[in-house]
Amino acid sequence: MLKTAGLIALIYFNGNNIQQMTKGILIAGTHSGVGKTTVSMGIMAALKHRQLKVQPYKVGPDYIDPSHHTAICGRPSRNLDTYIMGTDGVGQTVARTSADADIVVVEGVMGLFDGIDSTEIASSAHIAKTLKLPVILVINVHGMSRSTAALLKGYSEFDPEVRVVGVILNQVGSQRHAELVRNSLPGNIPIVGMIPRRKDIEVPSRHLGLYMAHEKDYNTEEMAAFIEENVDLDAVIELSEPISVPEIRNITGPEADLRIGIAMDPAFCFYYQDMFDAFRDCGAEVEFFSPMEGELPDVDGIYLGGGYPELYAETLEKSETTRKLKGLAADGLPIYAECGGLLYLCGTYEIDNRTYKLADVVPANTRMTNRLKALGYTEARPLDKTFSSHNIRGHEFHYSVTECDRDAKFAYEMLRGKGIQDGFDGLVEHNTLAGYMHSHPATFPVEKFVQKCKEYRKR
Repeated sequence: MLKTAGLIALIYFNGNNIQQMTKGILIAGTHSGVGKTTVSMGIMAALKHRQLKVQPYKVGPDYIDPSHHTAICGRPSRNLDTYIMGTDGVGQTVARTSADADIVVVEGVMGLFDGIDSTEIASSAHIAKTLKLPVILVINVHGMSRSTAALLKGYSEFDPEVRVVGVILNQVGSQRHAELVRNSLPGNIPIVGMIPRRKDIEVPSRHLGLYMAHEKDYNTEEMAAFIEENVDLDAVIELSEPISVPEIRNITGPEADLRIGIAMDPAFCFYYQDMFDAFRDCGAEVEFFSPMEGELPDVDGIYLGGGYPELYAETLEKSETTRKLKGLAADGLPIYAECGGLLYLCGTYEIDNRTYKLADVVPANTRMTNRLKALGYTEARPLDKTFSSHNIRGHEFHYSVTECDRDAKFAYEMLRGKGIQDGFDGLVEHNTLAGYMHSHPATFPVEKFVQKCKEYRKR
């Protein structure tokens, strides 16, 4: 064993190779809204303040929480999802991105055991079992005292393979409240934190979740000090354990010989970091640009992610990028768009009884609603086998309705999820593919998209 930045790093010998196993911990909650995001962010900030290299992760298909992790830790946060990525995909992502970190902190999703349908798949518990990570459980104790013991007993014993090694009590009302809860809990699971109510530490939310990191001014010093005061950070470090990950598959991709432009600004900001890596592994340079600023670099393909185009529709309507996309798409430039990107490529976008003219690349118009129209995991069967020989998994989350022309062509039949219309998703026009489904390179055929970009470049 050897010391590194105050942590114990385990090393083992595999033939002539020495591999370091980074230690990690998973922060889970009893249910949504208990404060696990705030607690996870605070622990990350406090560990970073101690000069540790913290590699953050988020369980599930979430773009917003990882943006906060990234801003705090100074390292890209990655999503871990056993439904979308499979257990091997989760292991590969962690193995590939955590080797040089001092500690891994994984923020859970929903309640500890909440997975897809009535299964453990895609749950925080499934990630903990896949990576053999110990769990610190966050319990919101507002409005209860001894009942906390019943909750903890149930969560710690429900699945013997999931090891709850510590508990953090959130929303503690007073010193007396803290004593009542502490005295009721068994001694076999340590209390590593008691956090008082404090509204100014929380991140505000809106229709698609919390505000993004670029919309919040971080006082990481204050966040770190608050956690150091109320959480036993030394105990958190001590309770962390070496992660169990597979051997990394060496991916030696071709040298970059094309460029893919990725829209990145407040209107388009929902992306998986793994997608960027997948483009690079297939021999593409990644160049970020802002449609809001009217930018449009000289590239061989474009990727438009999700985000908040509804908040910036007037700016996008006036953008030079918006005016140029239709012609480039007609010329055959490959464009892949997801959710907010789909809305941007429609002819019009109606928001609060005002209609904005947008890129008009796909044969459809869209309108914002005040009710959630789709939320959940998806699975799609490609209608064109030359595009993909296997089903594609992802997720959808939107408050809009998109109405297509009668002759619209679709790329997918939805086996799970709603899609755009009548169980179909992925509008196809020229070399453009635009749908509601957010995808991940674990199943999305990135190499096929890159190949189209190469063919366009060679014309």
